Amino acid sequence: MSISLAEDIRSITDLKRHTREILDQVHQTGRPVVLTVNGRADSVIIDAKVYEKQIKAMNLARLLAESEAQVSVGDSRSARTFLNEFKNARNL
Repeated sequence: MSISLAEDIRSITDLKRHTREILDQVHQTGRPVVLTVNGRADSVIIDAKVYEKQIKAMNLARLLAESEAQVSVGDSRSARTFLNEFKNARNL
């Protein structure tokens, strides 16, 4: 996700005065808007659908990291072994 420094950094005062415009921008561009207070980044507004996608991606990354850690210490088994165990556990 990219950000446009010219368009996507707004003050909290701008948000108060132009809320609908800023929300429309977030929805149309899919980019977040960084809100500043006294010239410093304070908060970020992000489209809900984009946020959901990011949460799903972060959860998947966490699961993959756990799996990679298990493999690196030798805690793994072959796909054939797994499938046999799966079939036997479910009487398939």
